[in-house]
Amino acid sequence: MAKQTAVVVAPGRGTYNKAELGYLARHHADKAAMFAQFDAFRGQTGQEAVTALDGAERFSGAKHTRGDHASPLIYAAALADYQAIDRDKFDILAVTGNSMGWYIALACGGALSPMGGFEVVNTMGTLMQENLIGGQIIYPFVDDNWVEIPGSRNDVFAKCADISARADHILGLSIDLGGMLVLAGNEAGLVAFEREMPRLADRFPMRLPNHAGFHTHLQKPVAEQGRARLGAGLFGQPDVSLIDGRGAIWAPKAGNSQALWDYTLGHQVYEPYDFTAAIRVAAREFMPDVFIVLGPGGTLGGAVAQSLLSANWRDMSDKAGFQAEQAQTPRLLSMGREDQRALVTG
Repeated sequence: MAKQTAVVVAPGRGTYNKAELGYLARHHADKAAMFAQFDAFRGQTGQEAVTALDGAERFSGAKHTRGDHASPLIYAAALADYQAIDRDKFDILAVTGNSMGWYIALACGGALSPMGGFEVVNTMGTLMQENLIGGQIIYPFVDDNWVEIPGSRNDVFAKCADISARADHILGLSIDLGGMLVLAGNEAGLVAFEREMPRLADRFPMRLPNHAGFHTHLQKPVAEQGRARLGAGLFGQPDVSLIDGRGAIWAPKAGNSQALWDYTLGHQVYEPYDFTAAIRVAAREFMPDVFIVLGPGGTLGGAVAQSLLSANWRDMSDKAGFQAEQAQTPRLLSMGREDQRALVTG
């Protein structure tokens, strides 16, 4: 059987939950040596081992979703998943990610070593937790068939502008995430949005626990601390094309590692992250047979699918069309789902 071409997508925060407890032990017992290095790094900083967090008797939302715990857990699981992709089946053309997934993409693509990537993720996750400036809310602008509701997106941005014009209120776009907008701001801005926007599906607006106001100027102090702790020497040339949160492509052996450091610990931290653009560019520029979403968790698959629909990839324009294509020829494989994982790892 001929190889399939693939673009790999790394997850961000919020993907390691109760169902993912034990993910490292369950799927990656063969990577104990790499995890031991991660644990040793955490030990030097006085932090609990990643394998101990993964091996806890029960999942604790208050503990496992903290930035200083969730970030290294997700990184370890996702990087190990990337290493488990069957290269006899798939030719990886590019790697991208959502939010924190950009750090994971850097390690998958070879611009950071596994330990260099862990240092970046652990440092930034810890700084985010220590500062915990602002918060995040999710709000959809598509219907149940993943078709954009006319005017809904503009309504959200108009409300953000209205709220931000008020004294001591901050609210703006954090992540353009397929059929949803992730908004970030200070407490006054978040509460105003929650109070004044229509409630949808009895879930939205949905506040994300233990999340700061990522990808807004609220995070400039975190970016400055990160730049002071993480030198540009950690960064190198990628071996695989990388697609960042602007939709920009970093080609193998053709980039500037100083510029990569500057983007990663600058723009990527405190400017909006356009995940939808990253997926659109991946689809149109690389034209892969499949998209592979790394674990842990399978929640990012919906955002990838919605981003592909907005780009009219392979003439798919709604959820029903995507599901019909997926049933005939799987185009989206989520390693966090057991049924699809087997198709990726062999």
